[in-house]
Amino acid sequence: MAALEKATGDVVLKFEPFVLHVQCQELQDAQLLHSVAVDSGFRNSGITVGRGGKIMMAVRSTHCLEVPLSHKGKLMVSEEYIEFLIHVANQKMEENI
Repeated sequence: MAALEKATGDVVLKFEPFVLHVQCQELQDAQLLHSVAVDSGFRNSGITVGRGGKIMMAVRSTHCLEVPLSHKGKLMVSEEYIEFLIHVANQKMEENI
């Protein structure tokens, strides 16, 4: 809270979820891994194929959190709400584990 009170710009609380990149030899391997990831709850997963044929499968969850806290140095939310957000972010971190 002390750091927020001293802030002169915009402050955002941001939590980004687990991401795992896997290089696959065959597209079929990536498709199988993608199916397993989505079925396991990692709904934001995807496959990319580079120009050189490199096949990457990204396992990503949807547990994002991005909340503005202050604008131009003015705190826009209560301390109670910030404590709530930290609790939510910590729960999301536990889900990552």
